[in-house]
Amino acid sequence: MTTSTTPRKIVKPPLKWAGGKRWQIPHLEPYWTSNRQCRLVEPFCGGLAVTLGLRPQQALLNDINPHLINFYAWLKKGLLSRLTMENDKTLFYQHRDRFNELTKAENITTRESAALFYYLNRTGYNGLCRFNRRGGFNVPFGRYKNIPYLSDFSDYKRAFTGWDFLCGDFTNLKLRQTDFIYADPPYDVEFTSYAMNKFTWNDQVRTAEWLSTHPGPVILVNQATTRIQSLYRHFGFTLRYLNAPRRISRTGDRSPAREVMGTRNL
Repeated sequence: MTTSTTPRKIVKPPLKWAGGKRWQIPHLEPYWTSNRQCRLVEPFCGGLAVTLGLRPQQALLNDINPHLINFYAWLKKGLLSRLTMENDKTLFYQHRDRFNELTKAENITTRESAALFYYLNRTGYNGLCRFNRRGGFNVPFGRYKNIPYLSDFSDYKRAFTGWDFLCGDFTNLKLRQTDFIYADPPYDVEFTSYAMNKFTWNDQVRTAEWLSTHPGPVILVNQATTRIQSLYRHFGFTLRYLNAPRRISRTGDRSPAREVMGTRNL
């Protein structure tokens, strides 16, 4: 087990991730500082910006996306990618076809699948992670001039020490009473297709209700829609508001988005 005297490697999030929460770290640190002895739990870990920013000694990191968790599992082993990676449209679609072939054949836990997922994420449009109804990755080629690619992920092996990665529904997580939970479910907006599933309003309700029963510290964030605010108040969360960088918008609007941060037991 990693101890508090073991220096943890500082690394950046390895993926581009739409709606990443790195900007929230200054708002989270005051809550985390007095609970640093806790295990950090992220039921929707996404791009890992929060966990990599807070750098806990122990973490339980879950996501419903099996390709994402496979990638992190390989990083924890110190992934060395042999994949040819270039910011090239033809190569992108060749690699996307190969990734979808592996997915269709249910070979999604391989080193190759992890390397392809990384390449598609770095090269595809806006860091989106989107799948069609057949489970095929369908994000188009991006519009970047220069892309820095990593082939050697050995730094992440040390950074991920003491962290466990799981893939599944958040209600299946085996929590400790003292766990510090940071939950960032998909925004309460129309675009909620993720990992071949849709995150519905019922899932928003399930999330808030599940978290309201946890005796330890909880932070729950979302877009500050009227119904989300009412839902979080109903389950006893104390609300504060933040101006978030605009997430991907169909209208091209990049103005700040109002976000709500609900807390319990803090």
